[in-house]
Amino acid sequence: MAKEKISAQALIEIETRLGAHNYKPLDVVLVRGEGVWVWDIDGNRYLDCLAAYSAVNQGHCHPKIRAALVEQASRLSLTSRAFRNEQLPLFYEEICALTNSHKVLPMNSGAEAVETAIKAVRKWGYEVKGVPEDQAEVIVCENGFHGRTIAIVGFSTDPAARQGFGPFAPGFPIVAFGDADALEAAITPNTVAFLVEPIQGEAGVIIPPEGYLKRIREVCSRHNIMLVLDEIQTGLGRTGKLFAEEHEGIEADLTLVGKALSGGYYPISAVLSNTEVLGVLKPGEHGSTFGGNPLACAVARAAMRVLIEEGMIENAGKQGAYFLEELGKLRTNQVRDVRGSGLMIALELDEAVGGARRYSEALMKLGLLCKETHKDTLRFAPPLVITREQVDWALETIDKVLRAG
Repeated sequence: MAKEKISAQALIEIETRLGAHNYKPLDVVLVRGEGVWVWDIDGNRYLDCLAAYSAVNQGHCHPKIRAALVEQASRLSLTSRAFRNEQLPLFYEEICALTNSHKVLPMNSGAEAVETAIKAVRKWGYEVKGVPEDQAEVIVCENGFHGRTIAIVGFSTDPAARQGFGPFAPGFPIVAFGDADALEAAITPNTVAFLVEPIQGEAGVIIPPEGYLKRIREVCSRHNIMLVLDEIQTGLGRTGKLFAEEHEGIEADLTLVGKALSGGYYPISAVLSNTEVLGVLKPGEHGSTFGGNPLACAVARAAMRVLIEEGMIENAGKQGAYFLEELGKLRTNQVRDVRGSGLMIALELDEAVGGARRYSEALMKLGLLCKETHKDTLRFAPPLVITREQVDWALETIDKVLRAG
C-alpha cells in the first residue's frame, strides 16, 4: 500500500510544533533542486535567488559534485584526524594552488573557521608578536556577521544576535565598517588582527568605499597585525572574482571560506593562511572530529573544480553586472537603493513601505525565492550558473511585484 503523502501545511505544522523557533522561513516546503531551480512538495517550480546564503554557488545538485560524493561515500566517509586519509592532502594541494595559500586548516562550518582564526591569531600574538598573555585584541566591525557562537555574538552589534546570551569574552574592539582611519585609531600594542567582511552580507550587502581594502591592508602591514578576511559568503566566485579581495588587488593574511566550498552537499570550511600564523598550532591545541574528513575533502575538490572548469566565476561577474544595472532601472517610489557586486545584490526599500517581508512573500507566489534581511532589504544571490534569460525573468517578476506595491 502506497504511503500517504503529507501535505505542505501538515509538515509546516510539525516543524512549528517540534522545532525551536529560531528561524522565520517562508512557507514553502522544498523537495527537489536542479541548477537555479527548486520545486516544492506540490510540484511548483521556483527560481532560487538565495542559493542557501551562497552555499550553492555551483547550482543545486551539480552532477559532478554529486558523483564525487557518492563515490567517496561508498569507500570511506570518516577517519577523524587520529589517522591520515588520501583525500585531505589532495584537498590541501588543490586549494593552495587555487588560492595562493601556504597553509590550510579545515573545519566544518563558517563559524568554526572564524573561531579557529581567532584562536590562531591570538596564539601568534603571544608567541610571535609578544603580546602579554590574555591581553590580545582582535578588532571587528559594526554590523558585521561572522556566525552564531558565543564568542562571535559577543562582538556582534545586532541586538537580536546577542541579547540574552551574555556574559561575553573581552578583547574585541568594534569600529565602523568602511572607515580605515577608525581602524588605525583603534590599534594598540595588544592588537593582533583585524577581522572583517569585504562586503557585509547579512547587514544587507553593504559595500565599503573604493580603496578601503587597499587601505586596511596597508594599515595592518604597517602595524604588524593580521588582516583576516571573512570570505565565507563573498568568496568562491560570488562577486565575480574568486575572492572579493581581488577587486582591489590585495591578499589577506588569513582568508576564511565555507558555504560554497562544498557546493551545498556537505559542511566544510577552511582557514587559508600564511605559514607564520597557522604554524603556531601544535598537536592537541585545536581540532575537530569531522574537520578534514575524506568525504568533505572529496566533495570540496569537485566543487572547486567545477567553479573553474565551467566558468562560473566569470558568469557571476557578467550576469551580476547586468542584473544590477537592469534592477537599477526598475526603481519605483518604494526603492531607496540598489547595490551589489557580482551576483551579491541588494534592493533596499523605503521604510515607509513597512518592511520587505511582504515583498519576499509576493515574489514567492510568482515563483521567485529570495529573503528579506534587516527588515527593509531584499537580497538576490542566485547560483552562479544563472543565464541571461533567467535573469530577465527575475527582473520581470521583481518589477511586477514592485509595481503592485
